[in-house]
Amino acid sequence: MSEATFLPGTYSNQPQSGRISWRSPSNIALVKYWGKHGVQLPKNTSVSFTLSNCFTETTLHYKKKETAGYNFEVYLDGNREEGFEPKISQFFDRLQKYLPFLEQYSFRIETSNSFPHSSGIASSASGMSALALCLMDLERSWSGAEMTDDHFDKKASFLARLGSGSACRSIDGPLIVWGEHPEIDNSSDLFGTKYPFEVHSNFMNYRDTILLVDKGEKQVSSTVGHGLMKDHPYAEQRFEQANANIVRLIDVFKSGDLDAFIEIVESEALQLHAMMMTSLPYFILMKPNTLEIINRIWKYRNETGSKVCFTLDAGANVHVLYPANEAAEVSSFIESELAQFCKNGSFIHDLAGIGAQSL
Repeated sequence: MSEATFLPGTYSNQPQSGRISWRSPSNIALVKYWGKHGVQLPKNTSVSFTLSNCFTETTLHYKKKETAGYNFEVYLDGNREEGFEPKISQFFDRLQKYLPFLEQYSFRIETSNSFPHSSGIASSASGMSALALCLMDLERSWSGAEMTDDHFDKKASFLARLGSGSACRSIDGPLIVWGEHPEIDNSSDLFGTKYPFEVHSNFMNYRDTILLVDKGEKQVSSTVGHGLMKDHPYAEQRFEQANANIVRLIDVFKSGDLDAFIEIVESEALQLHAMMMTSLPYFILMKPNTLEIINRIWKYRNETGSKVCFTLDAGANVHVLYPANEAAEVSSFIESELAQFCKNGSFIHDLAGIGAQSL
């Protein structure tokens, strides 16, 4: 499948005005994507859990106009956010040939998150995917040709990727693959796809509690971090390792081997941050409390035999992953041992979900 698949047909019966709303979740990568090429294309395959409780809700108000160029405003929690608008303008530039109606309407984009913005919970993933879904819904409403649900989902994922790479993994769930891999039929660099193989019951309704170690802006944006992989001395080895871990996870998901799952997921998290620490310029996004939490998770696991583990995104916050049958015990452990290392004791209980939904 190529980009040409997503070029539009003829539009008919375009409405003068209206509104569309979508809720789209964040996601947490188990095998990480770090390093890209071309226009938002991944250098290695990744696989993620789609989340449920960490989401963005976006309402797109649209009104037909006669003037040329883009016309839009962005509101976060009811307040105008002009700082977000250059990124949306760049997003629209990338979408223009796939959604040529963008210049025909004025837009008011109203968005809100169920979690702190820019704190390592992939707000760009949920935000860009929610906006892409609203725009796709608008296109579908007057598309001259019948649009299948499969095409809708693929194109929404394709468009979301052009705003934020990981956003393409937020359309569906609970396990999503992004990046072409020889062992996974129909996998693609262009959009995310549902994980196609057998998944053991151990991974059903998997839990993820996000420990909010730092609610502030990250020191280094993910965009800058990805760019530093271009000349990274260990980049090729990292891409090879990630793709090898995808193969290992296929067996793990089938067998339900939680020990092997823990080994892969935690090593992936640490490799991601090792790439940041060994790039030029180098940087550290983990905080002292991040390391304290990791060590306490390891200690708890050794003492109890629990299958709890951690992963990290490109930030200081810790995602605590554990099977559903340990929810009560691990929740108690988090409240008694780990919450003290979070900003104001804040954490979010979440679990693997099914993807975005129209509101």
